[in-house]
Amino acid sequence: MTVRILDMAMAAALAASDKKAQDVLVLDISDLTPLADYFVICTANSSTQVEAIARAITERMDEAGVACKGIEGLNAARWVLLDFGDVVVHVFRPEDREFYHLERLWGDARAIPFETPSPAGKAVDE
Repeated sequence: MTVRILDMAMAAALAASDKKAQDVLVLDISDLTPLADYFVICTANSSTQVEAIARAITERMDEAGVACKGIEGLNAARWVLLDFGDVVVHVFRPEDREFYHLERLWGDARAIPFETPSPAGKAVDE
């Protein structure tokens, strides 16, 4: 089964959202760098939540047949980077996301619409 790259990014965003990640953002960086095609950026309110989100994303991607090529920052659980090749996921604590502000650094990237599903399964406008 072939997984489209955008579908991978959206699956990662949904897995983060399922663990109550905040401010989930999907950026298309494919025209800006050869590093990856998409960044998924989200915020977690505690180290425990950072770990839970990272674990949930890794499990969801594994279920889709996408292996994680590398994980950085899990021990400190302030900024965790999950490298899935074409998709790189950043899970931040709020103060670290504000400090590094990847949205500003990658300001030329195109934001991909992502809506957090409501508990009833209906999308919530952000």
